[in-house]
This record gives sequence, C-alpha cells and structure tokens, in this order.
Amino acid sequence: MADNNTTAADGGSSSSLQQVNDRIIIVQVMNAIFIYIICLLIFTFFKKDTFLSNTRYIFFAHTLLVDCLYLIMTNNLLLLTYFSVTMPAAVCVFFCVLLCELTFVTPLTLTAMSLERYVAICMPLRHGELSTVRRAIHCILLIHSISAIQPIIIVSIFFASVPLGFYTQYKLCSAEMFIAHKWQRHLRSVIGQFYFLVMSITIVLTYVRIIAVAKEASENKKSLSKCRKTVILHAIQLFLCLIQLWCPFIEAAILPINLKLYNNVRFFDYIVFILAPRCLCPLVYGLRDEKFFLAIKYYVFFGTMIYCVNLKVYFNERLAMLHMCLS
Repeated sequence: MADNNTTAADGGSSSSLQQVNDRIIIVQVMNAIFIYIICLLIFTFFKKDTFLSNTRYIFFAHTLLVDCLYLIMTNNLLLLTYFSVTMPAAVCVFFCVLLCELTFVTPLTLTAMSLERYVAICMPLRHGELSTVRRAIHCILLIHSISAIQPIIIVSIFFASVPLGFYTQYKLCSAEMFIAHKWQRHLRSVIGQFYFLVMSITIVLTYVRIIAVAKEASENKKSLSKCRKTVILHAIQLFLCLIQLWCPFIEAAILPINLKLYNNVRFFDYIVFILAPRCLCPLVYGLRDEKFFLAIKYYVFFGTMIYCVNLKVYFNERLAMLHMCLS
C-alpha cells in the first residue's frame, strides 16, 4: 500500500513538489516570526522585577520558554525529515522523549494558570498565601514530572523490545519509531486520552466558576467584556493544545490509506494544533495584559531609541579621539 501511494505521489506533476517546497517556506517564516515574538516576551519578563515575583507571569514565562524550545525542535526535525537526513537511533530517542514531554507541559501549565486565576478570583483572601514564587516553582517541577510519565513508559517498553544494536543504526527520526508492538499504540492512546479528559474537566469547571464569580462581582461592563474575551482566547488555545494529543492517532490511521492525504493532514495539524496555540499564548498573556504590553512597548521603541542614541554617542567619541590622534 505504501509503495503504491509513493508511486502515485511520484507520478504527480512538478507542481506537487513546488507545493511541498512552499509549505516548508511558510513553516520557516511562521516559526521565525513566532520565535522572535516569544524571545521578545521572555526578554521583557526577565527585565522587570515585578514580573519575576508574580506567579501568573512566572507560569507565562515558563510557557514561553517551553514553546520556544518546542518550536525549534519540531522545526529541526521537520527539516531533517524533509531532506531525508538520518541520525543515530539513540539521539532520536533523546529528542523524541523531550518533545513528548514538552507536548504535555504546555497544556498542563495552562491548566495550572487557570487554577491560579481561579484562586485569585474565587478565593482572593487565600491568593497571597497559595500563590507564591516557591509554590510556582514546585508546581512547574510537578508539571514536568507528570509530563514525563508517558514518554518514560513508552521508552521503557521500547528499550525492552529492541536489541542494543538498534541504537547505533542511522534512521529518520520519528515518534512512530518507538512503536514496536501494536498494543503500544493503544497504551499511548489511553494515556493521552486520560490527560485530555482530566485537563478538559479541570479547565471547563474552573472557567465556568471564574465567569460566574466575575459576573456577580464586576460592575464594569468593559472589564467584564475583556475578561470574557480573554477567557475565550485562553479556552481556544487550550482546546487546540489538547486536540494536538489526538493528532498522532489520526495520522497513524490515515498513513496506510493514502500517503498524499497523510502529508496534507500532517501539515494541517502542524499549523493549526502546534503553531497556532503558540501564537495565541503571546496574544492572551502578553499583548492583552496591560502591564506586559506597556513593558514590551517600552523595550521595543524607547529601548531601541536609547540604544541607538548611546551607539551614536559612542561612535562620535571614537571619531573625535581618532581625529585628535591624526592631528
């Protein structure tokens, strides 16, 4: 079946190859834009002491760091696969385990952020006690521990299923490489669906309660409208992140049917369920947050102007010294 599909794909016109090349270029441009925005937000976070002591911004910065690393790694693996560059299986194991963990870190961090907002709005008297920098760091470590459960289980089974000589072989890196038995795919599906269910229930219950309390307490319709829009954007982002957990199962079901359809679905999944949520994160917590937006605007405009002025003064001083030496 795969040979027939490959032959059919190779027998297509040259425009099909051009379409694939265009897709790669589109992905590179989008990745570059998103990574630049994320790096700008990370720089802004570390330049302000008030952000470093706020739990919500700590979670936000953690999400940005994870998303930046995730985008870089997925893009590199995409290019390696596109150009058919192989690597030792042992190196691929390391990259895939890290990617699998990062896949769960982002939605789990967003879930923690929703719980933090729940405490801030529904339990304001205990927010100062529960929402501390130390607790935020402990929560981040817990998030990474929970995220590592699935890759550890899958890799442990994989280690017990393949010979040692496998790790020195050069292969195209893919998460499907770790599926030595059919039941492993079912196990991965069960774990992913369990994560999906728990996070979905937590997010829905949390935000229903947040909106209800905000509606009762807020007399400012403008503030309430902004809160609702932020909640909607946050819910869309979380929904896309959670749907990403289902993408490998859908792609695995399509692969034996049609290779061209499989490639189209993978490109769609990458744009909608990987790049789009990482774009919404800066929008929800960066540009829509008044304090963060003002800090970004300062460093983008005034910070650049100050740097240019200092650079001009530096060059003028150097030119004056050079003129004195020559005279």
